Amino acid sequence: MQANLDHATEPWGVKVERVEIKDVRLPQQLQRAMAAEAEATREGRAKVIAAEAEMKASRALKEAADVIVESPAALQLRYLQTLNSISQEKNSTIIFPIPVDIISTFMKKRSSRSPARK
Repeated sequence: MQANLDHATEPWGVKVERVEIKDVRLPQQLQRAMAAEAEATREGRAKVIAAEAEMKASRALKEAADVIVESPAALQLRYLQTLNSISQEKNSTIIFPIPVDIISTFMKKRSSRSPARK
């Protein structure tokens, strides 16, 4: 821009030092293209952020699973925490899941007490 101004004003002996642009009008097609590019950039960034969040969540879940493997009591404590948080909500029904290993223990005892059918 400076070179163009110098070329146009030099024959008159004028030196332009500063130019202030007051109003710029872009064609509609260019505005749409710029908006589409900006939207694509935002969507791309949002996908990257979502992927990073998923990665952090999966790492946290893996660490939690490692803790539970090391200490089976941790699973029971987490289970009780979940029940506590459910009970604080204003739900009229609470589903109380029972671990399969507890049920299988009772089923074994029950089947050993009942006589064998022929």
